[in-house]
Amino acid sequence: MNTVSTGIFDPMKNILLIRLKSIGDVVFVLPAVNTIRDHFPAARITFLTSKENAPLLSGFRAVNDVIPLDRAALRSGNPLRVVPEFFRPLHRLRAGKFSLAVDFQGYGETAWLTWWSGAPERWGSLEGGRRRWAFTLGTTRDYRTHPVEQNLFLLHQCGLRSGGIRNEFILPEAALGEARRFFAAQGLDAAKPTLYLQPFTSSPQKNWPLENYLALGQFWRDRGVQIIFSGGPADRPQLERMEANGFTVAAGIPRLTDAGLMKLSTLIVGGDTGFMHLAVALGKRVLMLIIKAGPGKAVPFGHPDWIVVPSGRPIMEDIGLEQVVLASMSAFSECGVVVHTTGSLPRR
Repeated sequence: MNTVSTGIFDPMKNILLIRLKSIGDVVFVLPAVNTIRDHFPAARITFLTSKENAPLLSGFRAVNDVIPLDRAALRSGNPLRVVPEFFRPLHRLRAGKFSLAVDFQGYGETAWLTWWSGAPERWGSLEGGRRRWAFTLGTTRDYRTHPVEQNLFLLHQCGLRSGGIRNEFILPEAALGEARRFFAAQGLDAAKPTLYLQPFTSSPQKNWPLENYLALGQFWRDRGVQIIFSGGPADRPQLERMEANGFTVAAGIPRLTDAGLMKLSTLIVGGDTGFMHLAVALGKRVLMLIIKAGPGKAVPFGHPDWIVVPSGRPIMEDIGLEQVVLASMSAFSECGVVVHTTGSLPRR
């Protein structure tokens, strides 16, 4: 592992950051991006990410420019799509004349892109000593720590120390405006307690049963809390059941508008998904339902207690409905919301 003080640099002018793939992966880089900005306030920071995640970067105030990579086009096998999509980002990487490139992913694909940028300083994860050819400085990830801490550790080992961790996603006003219009169109009042439910994750085994979310929504609706069920376009057929039960459903709306719905809500409940981590960066109280906690698990950053785990077997079905109701009561109380909770608790 090589480390060095940043004293070897002239002041940075153009910095390239790379992190592809999912929403959560990109959100986990946010505190590291803010650390880089703190060290190089005059630098122009460019972020290369998967095309579908590019809109999220509008909430990264430290980022000046985005290079979207259409990985679906590259995998399509259609030369008319593959060829231009392959060369377009490569041209932008070279044309950027970057002085520093940081690969927060450390895969072969991203290591090569880091090397191709031509930046004289290139930092990244060596992953067991591999890909040393791509980086001038590198470190090995400690998977026993939170992903946010892994990204900060890379910077630390390369000479950048964080004076204070800022996990702040600044929602664009336009997105918040769209969310307010959604509230109005659905007859919701942003001044009233609102529970935002995100039932779906990237893996069925990480999903709490949908009927439990329905029961949770019914419990809190009976006590005067507004309920929003959210999901992606593919989740709408499953959420039709929620609409049939009179709940507001937001499925397939733009991601930033959906983020605005979370910003306007009081409590966010869901599984281990990128949107839950985005909610934390938005400064919202979340309750994450996960199979197990422990070193290296992606729990809400800075709030390892904002979770519910199974009381029995390590499967989502063993998270009891009563567990989640009690945890959400506590969370609402922390938010200063007083709701009527008399009567028996639902059990399932």
